[in-house]
This record gives sequence, C-alpha cells and structure tokens, in this order.
Amino acid sequence: MLQNIKEDKLEVFVSENRAILGNTAAKLASEKIKQLLGTKPFINIIFAAAPSQNEFLAALVADNSIEWQKTNAFHMDEYLGLPADAPELFSSFLREKIFGRVPFASVNCINGSMVNFEAECTRYSNLLKENPADIVFMGIGENTHIAFNDPHVANFNDPELVKVALLDPACRQQQVNDGCFDTLTDVPTYALTLTVPALMSASYIFCMVPGINKAAAVKLTLEQPVSERYPSTILKTHEGAMLFVDRDSFSQVLT
Repeated sequence: MLQNIKEDKLEVFVSENRAILGNTAAKLASEKIKQLLGTKPFINIIFAAAPSQNEFLAALVADNSIEWQKTNAFHMDEYLGLPADAPELFSSFLREKIFGRVPFASVNCINGSMVNFEAECTRYSNLLKENPADIVFMGIGENTHIAFNDPHVANFNDPELVKVALLDPACRQQQVNDGCFDTLTDVPTYALTLTVPALMSASYIFCMVPGINKAAAVKLTLEQPVSERYPSTILKTHEGAMLFVDRDSFSQVLT
C-alpha cells in the first residue's frame, strides 16, 4: 500500500499496481461480506462488468472462505440490442469472471435483448426493491460515469432505479479502448443502467479504478466539487464508499 487518504467521506487506497489493488480490495470486500453475513442470513451484491474489475474479481473468486451460497448477485448495466448470447454483453463477462464460478444463492441479470425495455426496467427495479443492495462493486469510466450514468444523463435525484441511457461518444470510445469492441460503430448506442440513487443506496461501495487511462477521471473525482457534470464525485458523499486506485490512475492527483 503506497498511501491511504480521505477525500470528504470517501476513503482512498493507493496501491503500487493493479494486482495489489485487486488483492487489497478483495481482502477488504471479503471481510465486509463475512461481517454482514454475521448479522443477516443473506446479502445482496451488485457487480460491475469491465476490465478494470479483472484483478479484483479473480482475487475474490480465489477466496474460498466466502459463503457465496448466502449471497444474491446482481449486475448493474447492460447494452441494448445485442443478441442474448453475445460475448460483449456485461452478463457474459460476469458469467465468465464470477457468476459461473462460485455458488451464489441467485444470479440476477438485466436482459438487454428484451424488446419491451420499459417492462425490463420495471422487472429489474422490482428485484432491487425486494433485495436492497448491501454492497456495490464498481468502477469509474474515463468520462467519470458510474454504471452507464454518463454526465449528460446522470441525475443524483433520479426517481427511477433502472433506466434506458443514451451513451455518449466518450463512453462508447472507452469500450473500444478496453478492447471490448473493434470499432466505435460496433458499440451499442443505448443501455439499461442502474441509476445513481440505486447505486448510492447500498450500505457499502467498493470502487476499483486501475490504469493510466483512468488518471484524469480519478483526478476529477477527487478534486472537483460534487456535481452531475462529473458523476463519480457523488462517491465523496457516501459514508461507506472506498476507492481503490493504483500508481497510474492516481498519477494526476495533487497531493
């Protein structure tokens, strides 16, 4: 661990590299899961799907002490319009990385191939209401989005839990930068996403943001005032939020 600082209510852990970041976050997440399971029979966790989560998810899966059979899993956003078996789907990513590798009590995914998107928003919103989130595992986008709440659609007081979001060009380009799609034209234009209030309703938030491509976003998150112009700044208002960065993603922050 290189550094541990606090920005408003947000605790920030700075690691030397991605591997240490993932292991550090997974260790603390495992401890939190066990603590919560000591007070209730089941817990609910929302997972993000992105390459930024790779090291964290691998370390979490390797932890054999977690009672996954007492955990309900949810995912936080999904492209619209791709075939149900498309490898680019976030549900496909999560099945490969964790959903198909540990024995969850239940796995709940957004169906982005539904024709009636409003009905899917309602269905998934009801699931979230019935199973309030205990923990969110997430990242921050290059444009400071959280889930698919890009700056132009982020609403800190959104009345919905799940909504259709128009993805901005910077967000779509990130999917190419991450190697998820070959070209910008391949990236879907719309997605279903949990809203900012849905994410912030969780008791605890673990936010993993490694890599030099995220350096500007981390700087904005920590140094800009809380506003929808930079959606990730809302994390600074959450009592149970932790941000995990590495030397690269923290490189632009003034210390």
